[in-house]
Amino acid sequence: MDANSQKNHLKAYGITYWTLDNQLKVNWLLNYRGGSFLLPDSERIRRECQIRGVSFEVLSNAKAEAILNEISSPSKNMESVVLEKAPKIAVYSPKGNLPWDDAVTMVLTYAEIPYEIIYDEEVLNDALLLYDWLHLHHEDFTGQYGKFYANYKTAAWYIEEKNSAEALAKRLGYDKVSDEKLAVANKIRDYVIGGGFMFAMCSATDSFDIALSADGVDICEPMFDGDASDANYQSKIDYNRTLAFKDFILERNPNVYEFSSIDMTTKRRIPKTTDYFTLMDFSAKWDPIPTMLCQNHTALVKGFMGQTTSYSRDQIKANVLVMGENKTNGEAKYIHGIKGKGFFTFYGGHDPEDYTHKVGDPKTELDLFPTSPGYRLILNNVLFPAARKKKQKT
Repeated sequence: MDANSQKNHLKAYGITYWTLDNQLKVNWLLNYRGGSFLLPDSERIRRECQIRGVSFEVLSNAKAEAILNEISSPSKNMESVVLEKAPKIAVYSPKGNLPWDDAVTMVLTYAEIPYEIIYDEEVLNDALLLYDWLHLHHEDFTGQYGKFYANYKTAAWYIEEKNSAEALAKRLGYDKVSDEKLAVANKIRDYVIGGGFMFAMCSATDSFDIALSADGVDICEPMFDGDASDANYQSKIDYNRTLAFKDFILERNPNVYEFSSIDMTTKRRIPKTTDYFTLMDFSAKWDPIPTMLCQNHTALVKGFMGQTTSYSRDQIKANVLVMGENKTNGEAKYIHGIKGKGFFTFYGGHDPEDYTHKVGDPKTELDLFPTSPGYRLILNNVLFPAARKKKQKT
């Protein structure tokens, strides 16, 4: 999985998942040649790699043993993690097509990793218990319809989405979309606390935490929910309920395409040509989880925009780990935390290979980006639940 040897990093994750799905174990060699995978050798696996265009090397038992011995050396910042079971994957996404696409569903499809789509009804009926890994599509959990009001309030797709969301909320027994989305967010939060793994990108990250923090508080203006917001609602926000963020100030103006001060999109001053973020270097033996989530063939990854592009460092909770950052811009791009028995990862931006993806833009063709470092970070998270849980070193 290093830069020079692998022709298709993204499909290599699909091969690994396919191997696990065939009841075979895989060793993930953290920090060894870009986070390579050591698979059992068989004619069937070789053939599958050839069909999918994935580069591989056949090793003798002695060579494989030598690599594992090298990795186990205390002097090497490497670790071998056993992947045991293909995780069952759910993507939280509205039924039907939206005028933009989702990076996670695209890369799962490209890598040939199976997933199931669920939405509010399934979540509220406890279907999350069936899944090991949950991705949140670019959702607005605050009930403000993505804050698209100023630019798209007369667009057919916006009107249709609003009507559909209101009808769904009423069918599920809620007077307002914001109340229904809060109930969904609380179910997802409970899923994480109970041991689930949740991955979110773009606006699904900060809007999720904002919704949790505003439990019992009306932060929606009349064009969103038909009545006025609570007076002085900022003072009623409860940061103790969030997963990742603290001390943020909500954007009250419905005509501003922004949820809060968490997002750095309008505050950042960096041109596209120099917009990169750096992956942090962790101890593979002592901190295998963040090491796993940061496996890549480069430590420098191209930046990309979104409704929520990145996060203000001073509004991230102290117990949340920053795994990717642009230090000169004072922003975090890729963060990870533990809540109860479960885990969450937030990744800022919309599409790692489309710098300024806009509503209506064509989807990214991943055949053009088979070695994308930005997309690799998504797939690291997909495989994470497959890892054998080790006792923490103390």
